[in-house]
Amino acid sequence: MPIRTVVWNEFLHEHENEAVRGIYPDGIHRTIAGALNAGEGIEATTATLEEPEHGLAQARLDETDVLVWWGHKAHGRVSDEVVERVAQRVHEGMGLLVLHSGHFSKIFKRLMGTPCSLRWREAGERERLWVINPSHPIAHGIDRAIELPNSEMYGEPFLVPEPLETVFVSWFEGGEVFRSGLTYRRGAGNVFYFEPGHETYPIYHDRQIQTVLRNAVRWAYNPARPWKDVANAPNVPVEAAREPIERKGLSLHQAGEAGYR
Repeated sequence: MPIRTVVWNEFLHEHENEAVRGIYPDGIHRTIAGALNAGEGIEATTATLEEPEHGLAQARLDETDVLVWWGHKAHGRVSDEVVERVAQRVHEGMGLLVLHSGHFSKIFKRLMGTPCSLRWREAGERERLWVINPSHPIAHGIDRAIELPNSEMYGEPFLVPEPLETVFVSWFEGGEVFRSGLTYRRGAGNVFYFEPGHETYPIYHDRQIQTVLRNAVRWAYNPARPWKDVANAPNVPVEAAREPIERKGLSLHQAGEAGYR
């Protein structure tokens, strides 16, 4: 079975900004989905802000293995109900890739529990993404660094929780550095934040960036889905757990030595 992936995008800049429309005439989401579909074992479709339920109805999320999120100017227009629905699916095991300015999206802040703020400057500067974790599967096929001739600067401090792993660190022409590829786990779901992707630069046309996105989808995919019903996960009182031990006439210390748990 392919990894069923949905690429979500506001799809507003492409309608309102001629420069963005020139780079992504069919939308950022379709460019990313096309790159994902070019990889073996991935089946990517798209959803956008102005579709009913933002294209993320419960039935569709139930059939989604990995969700890719790009947002920028309309974070506040995303329904809180949809945000909670997505968070629930991440806890159940759906993977989530959050791209570029999606760091300030409701869903990313909901899962991180922090402001997720940073420093930024848009000046078309060169960005170099250094691979600092070359053995990580998300960095597979990437050399020492990815060079982007024009990018929006994101700089530290980045107010997010300490990640499980840092895969990329970016350097910018102005001298700033930024943790630009971070992994997390929320419930049973794998989460990856990836920084490059400002809408006025053709970053998602870059072949190495596309490779990272395909790698990240495969990494985020969790085929086990161990907690399908998070709300009804086992929650056994201590007293109930002690009862069978006490029926055997053992103290808790003796039970532990005997291998009872």
